[in-house]
Amino acid sequence: MDFKLDENIPADLLSDLSATGHDAVTCDQEGIGGSEDSAIAAHARDEGRILVTFDLDFSDIRRYPPGAHPGIIILRLRSQDILSCRAAFSRVMNLIPEADLRGNVVIVEDTRVRIRRAESLES
Repeated sequence: MDFKLDENIPADLLSDLSATGHDAVTCDQEGIGGSEDSAIAAHARDEGRILVTFDLDFSDIRRYPPGAHPGIIILRLRSQDILSCRAAFSRVMNLIPEADLRGNVVIVEDTRVRIRRAESLES
């Protein structure tokens, strides 16, 4: 899978993803660190990358509706250190099929994972 790591995600997660066969880039690598959320979202969309972030603004489904982007993973963890991020991301990758990541908003907390799907908004 292709991922874009927001500037607030520990850079060590990049090498972890690459080591497991994923294509990942950081916003800082692309020179868009510090950009507006809408610009980062547009970059991820244009590149077909799932955005990984701590930024809760991306959980606003009115601004970033499921189905209108390649996917957004929002980490809502008590600790934002690399060990916590690795554990949370490992849980997501082991428990959630790729089809459930694509186009959806996935909110990862310490004790649960919630998925906002495009089809759940249609009813």
